[in-house]
Amino acid sequence: MRDHFEIRDHDAAGRIGELTVPRAGVTVETPALLPVINPNIETIDPGRLRSEFGADMLITNSYIIRTTDDVREQALEEGLHELLGFDGAIMTDSGSFQLAEYGEIDTTTTEILEFQRDIGSDIGTPVDIPTPPDASRERAESDLEVTRRALADAEAVDAGDMLVNAPVQGSTYPDLRERAGREAAATDLDVFPVGAVVPMMNGYRYDAMVDAVAAAKRGLAEDCPVHLFGAGHPMMFALAVALGCDLFDSAAYALMARDGRYLTVSGTEQLDDLDYLPCSCPICHEHTPDELRDTEGDKQERLLAEHNLHVTFEELRRVKQAIRDGDLLELVEKRARGHPAMLDGYRALLAHADQLERIDSASKGTFFDVSHESADRPEVRRHHDRLARLSVPDSLLCSEYGEPSEHDYDAVWRVVPPFGPFPRALSETYPLTAEVPDRTDAAAERAAAEGIAALAAANPDAEITLAHRDWGAEALGVVPESVTLEDLHAGPDGEHAPASEGTAESRSESE
Repeated sequence: MRDHFEIRDHDAAGRIGELTVPRAGVTVETPALLPVINPNIETIDPGRLRSEFGADMLITNSYIIRTTDDVREQALEEGLHELLGFDGAIMTDSGSFQLAEYGEIDTTTTEILEFQRDIGSDIGTPVDIPTPPDASRERAESDLEVTRRALADAEAVDAGDMLVNAPVQGSTYPDLRERAGREAAATDLDVFPVGAVVPMMNGYRYDAMVDAVAAAKRGLAEDCPVHLFGAGHPMMFALAVALGCDLFDSAAYALMARDGRYLTVSGTEQLDDLDYLPCSCPICHEHTPDELRDTEGDKQERLLAEHNLHVTFEELRRVKQAIRDGDLLELVEKRARGHPAMLDGYRALLAHADQLERIDSASKGTFFDVSHESADRPEVRRHHDRLARLSVPDSLLCSEYGEPSEHDYDAVWRVVPPFGPFPRALSETYPLTAEVPDRTDAAAERAAAEGIAALAAANPDAEITLAHRDWGAEALGVVPESVTLEDLHAGPDGEHAPASEGTAESRSESE
């Protein structure tokens, strides 16, 4: 067990945790953002990052410090916290980014970790190989071997109280990511960054990012704090946290401000295109778009960077509250509707529903069915898996409209898409307290039909009847032939009848 990380609450694979950073003497609540600080370029005073924005930890590049003579000497003499004027925790990168960008660096893991320790870093990073997406498998495996040796070298360094990162690489090969996660978790290192995902996010390949992180998480132990390297746009926090990421870092707040770009939770806007500021942070409250545009260069950049940080930290607080409320996936759903690539990411997340279901809470806030993706959520999978545990009578009616006033069945169960059948006694238990639309879609009907099929498979001797509300052919094709079908909307001549003329009571009358 890693005693420096404790999980306090969770929803889906997301969690609120406490990361104890002993060298800094601080405890960082996760999910947390680490703003990137370039020691040679100061957009916002690092001291303000904690007092005004709530950043308990930041990240800077030890390789840049080491290769910049005056900065190196100052860092060695005064220490990193004094150099940056920051009294929270400081993580340092190793130069791996420069290695990925330019192809070479003149340092080793041992040298750079000892340097990070000597300048007072609180969390250090070895020199791993960030293999880009879609690299050949041969290259990915070769790079992983270099990273594995770097982790072994990192274990051998006398780091003192400094925590040490164990990066998880593997390009876009899920089995390599999982293997790398398992090998990293087997070390005595402390924090586990999933690396080389920036090219995926820059290319709006959020589905590939999800698959890479999900694979890494399968290899990592549950008590491993996970850092998503280079991820700092607020629109993707809910998705990444739902995957189980705990730490994020990005220079996006400053880099985008430098280009006149304005962050929102649904994307990025050009300041020149804005007639209104859709935000109530201090910057947006005190300025109009024209006033920001009329502000001279450096000041405009700083004001935009401050807005970008405000909206970013606000979204992290919103994500934490969603975890506490048990509706993180509803927030992911909302964010997914902001961009097609985010929707791809959400759908990729739900493709790992079985993985999420193993750690998702069994009871939480109300389930909201708000799209056809809701049918693939882990709560639906869990309900279907549990149907085999239920006692089924010899003759059972499963009806969308509740119990008929007269019938010869041994019992009548409810059917609610996307969950399918369940005894009325479970109606007040999560997730069957779900809020679902009256106008169900094909995905919800199919999921409910899969529930009927699971119930029939677990009880082959039971006579089961399904009374449905005009389900489509795709859903009905999933129902086994052994199940008798009744269409509650079909009249005696095959024409659709209103609910009151059906063979069972309407749902509203039965509840």
